[in-house]
Amino acid sequence: MERKWWTLIAVSVAIFMLLLDITVVNVALPDIQRSLHSSFQDLQWVVNAYALTLAAFLLTAGALADLLGRRRVFVAGLIVFTISSAACGLSSTPLALNLARAVQGIGGAMMFATSLALIAQAFRGRERGVAFGIYGGVIGAAVAVGPVIGGVITAGIGWEWIFFVNVPIGVAAVVLTLSQVAESRDPEATGVDWVGLVTFSGSLFLLVFALIKGNEDGWGSTRILSYLVGSAILLAVFLIAERRQRRPMLDLTLFRRPAFAGASIVAFAISASMFSMFLYLTLYIQDVLGYGPLQAGLRFLPVTLLSFVVAPISGRLSVRVPMRLLLGAGLLLVSAGLLAMSVVDARSGWTTLIPGFVLAGAGIGMINPPLASTAIGVVPVARSGMASGINNTFRQVGIATGIAALGAVFQHEVTHKTSAALAATTPGREVLGSAHGHLTGALVSGDVAQLARQLAPAARLALRVSYRVGFTDALSSILVIAAVIALVGAMLGFVLVRSRDFVSSGESAAEFEPGPAEVAA
Repeated sequence: MERKWWTLIAVSVAIFMLLLDITVVNVALPDIQRSLHSSFQDLQWVVNAYALTLAAFLLTAGALADLLGRRRVFVAGLIVFTISSAACGLSSTPLALNLARAVQGIGGAMMFATSLALIAQAFRGRERGVAFGIYGGVIGAAVAVGPVIGGVITAGIGWEWIFFVNVPIGVAAVVLTLSQVAESRDPEATGVDWVGLVTFSGSLFLLVFALIKGNEDGWGSTRILSYLVGSAILLAVFLIAERRQRRPMLDLTLFRRPAFAGASIVAFAISASMFSMFLYLTLYIQDVLGYGPLQAGLRFLPVTLLSFVVAPISGRLSVRVPMRLLLGAGLLLVSAGLLAMSVVDARSGWTTLIPGFVLAGAGIGMINPPLASTAIGVVPVARSGMASGINNTFRQVGIATGIAALGAVFQHEVTHKTSAALAATTPGREVLGSAHGHLTGALVSGDVAQLARQLAPAARLALRVSYRVGFTDALSSILVIAAVIALVGAMLGFVLVRSRDFVSSGESAAEFEPGPAEVAA
């Protein structure tokens, strides 16, 4: 087999592994919660620690790869990802798991940032298009099979193995890359934008931390306000620094084309709405409806399989239909799907979610191919690496901030609505009287079952029924919010993504302000 195909295999294995670790974790979260005695906030960080560092380091890793060598950074990312995966599986506390997940995200950023550049280096002409098509198929497959694989592993041998399985795969990928993948770098690379890295990651971390801790500390507390102000200041410093850099981490001049801004907004909206909701839908299916991890993973198949089936159809349509129509219609379907799911109540079974799953799955499949094409199709070829990296960064930022913001609303709603439901019955009022000091903590941590075991039978039943009422009401509320986010994204995507903004393969970058050369992402 020719060396270029080994390159494609090595990159595809790595990307499949790092994207799988986003989707497989969701169905394992309830088991992680019980095993490590995690709070609701701890569960948010299991996802967010990974998404935050992936978003923060993605563009920097691309610049570092241009300077030091893309194969070298890719292999370093594989090693970091593999070692941190082992650390995740060995974690005995929520803090240890979340720190390991953060390091895992750094390794994932190093792999993600160099993947397309390694493929582009190995392939030319029509074969490059074939290679990119296979690469896109691998990404779709990782999303499609992730919940089921996560359910099989978690139910069969334990949640730790969703991380341990990465170790032999990572070692094999390192050996394959070192033996078969050629090195490449950018001869014009000048260094890494450390100011951009520190200010961007700091701003993002403070924002997410404030959103997660807001209910606990109080939104008007000095601590939370200082986090929000600090986040805004760091973001302002980041934007000023990027405008003054000759080779910035994030080239702001790309946003002068409305279509590029529209593609970035669509990437953020799909992640902050549907992808962020997977965490809360998983908790509903497992913690409220009582399904195990494998059963939960199977129940997500209408979303994942439909998105996998629709994606290639959307890809073929993208050469005949304006991108704005596909992106706008896709997000409208996602919004409609989220609204369809919002009818869930305390009496609902999982089948209530099926119409919403079908609509959202079709929308996701409709968005992904044209979104990738738009992100790189509206900038000159020399900027395509950075354009792809920025779009992926907006995806990860959407997941991190979406989970945190929706979680802040969810946590507040589930606490107050469960308490209100308890107050409506005599046994419930007994719970409020006898266990009020422990009730808020149990609702925040999700450990209602532990509290229920300490109550008399009538009070126990009242707590379980009231918690189901509070949980489904809170879930319905954030589903509506997520639907609004998707709807706004659909409208902005339709307005901003204009056909005249797309560039031809020979168009010069001269109409843009001087900026960086290609940064692989």
